[in-house]
Amino acid sequence: MHISTTPSDHPVADERLTEILANPGFGTHFTDHMFTVEWTPDGGWHDARVTPYGPLTLDPATAVLHYAQETFEGMKAYRHDDGSVWTFRPEANAARMARSSHRLALPVLPEEDFVAAVDALVTQDQRWVPDSQGEKSLYVRPFMFASETFLGVRPAQHVTFMVICSPAGAYFKGGVKPVTLWLTEEYTRAGRGGMGAAKTGGNYASSLVAQQEAIGQGCDQVVFLDAQEGRYVEELGGMNLYFVHADGRIVTPETGTILEGITRSSIIELAGKLGHPVEERKLSIDEWRDGVASGDIVEIFACGTAAVVTPVGSLRWDGGEAPAPASTDLTMELRQSLVDIQYGRAEDPFGWMHRVC
Repeated sequence: MHISTTPSDHPVADERLTEILANPGFGTHFTDHMFTVEWTPDGGWHDARVTPYGPLTLDPATAVLHYAQETFEGMKAYRHDDGSVWTFRPEANAARMARSSHRLALPVLPEEDFVAAVDALVTQDQRWVPDSQGEKSLYVRPFMFASETFLGVRPAQHVTFMVICSPAGAYFKGGVKPVTLWLTEEYTRAGRGGMGAAKTGGNYASSLVAQQEAIGQGCDQVVFLDAQEGRYVEELGGMNLYFVHADGRIVTPETGTILEGITRSSIIELAGKLGHPVEERKLSIDEWRDGVASGDIVEIFACGTAAVVTPVGSLRWDGGEAPAPASTDLTMELRQSLVDIQYGRAEDPFGWMHRVC
């Protein structure tokens, strides 16, 4: 894929950028450039370009606004102590976007083009990658949407793939702390044959009312159960779950209707290397509550791109509460091990890190 580059005439001033990177927050500041490539049935993927960041001009009849045919990814770029910039398992993000694209009837962007697009934008805007102090990083958001101007229920004949970047601070400003969870018994996230395993905005939109319910109950995140029986734990609004047993085993809900997180699969490999086999299987809400009560489940944690790994505290539901598990030791060990690989402070035996520049 040939990528043309048009540098911005008005990049953010160095002094202002220093202020932003000192306290970037999450998703509020954006880099000087963006990547775009377009697809049509006759032309395939074409006109790949890095251009100055700016608004899009969309016709009111643009298909994505009406039928939500879109996918996206979330990943990070990290600055190592020698000044180099790296991404974490970009080929896994590319593969997941390909799976999501199949489910949403979108064209598949080849893996090498996905990685090249991310590399091109991160390289152009490398001054926006913060140093590693305080777990800062550059959040990278690739996304694809139906850009055809057409009001008809069919796959779009014009599709746009883009990448934008935003500097990100640590997810936990005051240090890692357990999250309190609310069990929704009214809403489900995905069902058999649905889009639960695709990273598409509709899945997140459907979770918002339940997340709103959780916050209204004084909790940080919502837990979803399966749509068929309402018994089995699936995932949080934006994170995967793990249950550590007293004998060292770890159980995580099986995939199919949940998102196959990149951090999730990394934790499975990392835990195995540390001597903790991971079982991917159904786990009922009763097994969760009874396991904590009996002491068989000694830790629970969640993972995702933004938070990396976070311990889980108490679980609340209408009329009851399960206390927080007794320990966070393995949770924090796994978290530190993964973060050290990402920031280049530890050996990368899995070959996960990809050097950008």
